[in-house]
Amino acid sequence: MAFKRHTGYLNVRMLLRVIGWLLLIETAFMTIPFATGLIYREESAFMFLVCMGITATCGISMVSLHPKSREMGKREAIVLTGLIWVILSLFGMLPFLMCGTHLGVTDAFFETMSGFTTTGATVLDTLEGVPNSILLWRCIVQWIGGLGIILFTLAVVPMLNYQGGMQLFNAEVTGITHDKLRPRVSFTAQSLWLVYISLTTLLIVLLTFSEMSVFDAICYGLSTMSTGGFSNSDISISEAADTYVKILLTVFMFLGGVNFSLIYKMVCGKFRSAFRNDVLRWYIFIIFICYVALTLNVIAKGLYHHLDDITIDPLFQAVSILTSTGLTEPDFHDWGSMAVIILIIMMVMGACAGSTSGGAKIDRFLVLFKFIKNEFYKIMHPSAVTTVCINGKGTPSAVVNKTLAFLFVYVIVIMVAGSILVLMGLPLKDSFFVALSAISNTGLGTDITGLGGNFSLIPAGGKWLLSFVMLVGRLELFTILLLFFPAFWRK
Repeated sequence: MAFKRHTGYLNVRMLLRVIGWLLLIETAFMTIPFATGLIYREESAFMFLVCMGITATCGISMVSLHPKSREMGKREAIVLTGLIWVILSLFGMLPFLMCGTHLGVTDAFFETMSGFTTTGATVLDTLEGVPNSILLWRCIVQWIGGLGIILFTLAVVPMLNYQGGMQLFNAEVTGITHDKLRPRVSFTAQSLWLVYISLTTLLIVLLTFSEMSVFDAICYGLSTMSTGGFSNSDISISEAADTYVKILLTVFMFLGGVNFSLIYKMVCGKFRSAFRNDVLRWYIFIIFICYVALTLNVIAKGLYHHLDDITIDPLFQAVSILTSTGLTEPDFHDWGSMAVIILIIMMVMGACAGSTSGGAKIDRFLVLFKFIKNEFYKIMHPSAVTTVCINGKGTPSAVVNKTLAFLFVYVIVIMVAGSILVLMGLPLKDSFFVALSAISNTGLGTDITGLGGNFSLIPAGGKWLLSFVMLVGRLELFTILLLFFPAFWRK
């Protein structure tokens, strides 16, 4: 069915063809854990080969389709963006089903969706005995999802530049507005991925100078730069985190929370863009405030035993939570209720739009706070004409309205998901905390799930719900929720 403008038809063949290309890309990424299995002589290597065969066969069959029209509009872009994250998770879960992790379909899908959305929540009771190929696959999945599946496709499949590329770009990339760094959207995607790959490579190289093995350095490099938080150990990063590693991870988690377009501009020598960026300044300021609050909390709780306890540890924790990475200190659960309150605020807020982090994004809260400030001013000066200024420029009222709607829907999703989890039998506090953790893509739990984020005790229905909430949070609500409105499908 060819796409017809102003009708309700979708260019299904073109959608399937693009999905086919994405499945072939996923197959290519599977060769890395397959090779790892061969190197470590794991039985999982053969099963990865089977997974690659299944994924590649489906991908080739879809790519072989020949649509009558290759045109893609906004509707196709939204449908494709929602579909592809689910489809790649369905094929990405095959290694978890077949490679000795003993996970069922529900748990395998949850683990994969948690990876692709960089949530970092896991259902694995223990990582002891899990094949290295699976540990690496978890981190690769996070790394792919960090900057975006569609964005990666735009970078490596240039034909999409002419076939709805900008619509795809807008449907997936986080943020209020999206800037094209270069004339073609495929070149913009390539530029962003070049920054992402370069930072990841640099982190991995620097980690190899620590006591980490090369394998662990690769895994933590992928997991940290994507702000995903999957670990190779049951006690998170603690086992391998000396002061050098903590400082290194803190720096790169911070960079993962910065708008990658801004990093690209700085690499190109446009430092003035960073100095004048309101969001970046607020990002640094919020980290500082949270760091000070956590440090004072540690001192007040009497948990200060050595210098790291009031220097790098609170900073590491503040950056980890604000960027939704979710790596935690081993004694974080002892930091008390004040730390939990700060944690919740940071989970809701998130870092900068256009980064790999989750949360509602600082950009939106900056718009909200300035909008509220203007409303108070207009109470005293009813005739005043005000505007929300970000980076010295006025923000269109349509963008402000969309921002307010986003934050309102964000709260509604948490309330609805939390209420459903309560009805499924989860404790009240756990239900709403886990719902917030899922939509903010942080992956932390509390009480029954624990701060380490083991979600195996959640009922099957709750895992499917949280998988959906994780996807909604990663694609920033509207892209997914719009699919449930009849008007979207109407001619």
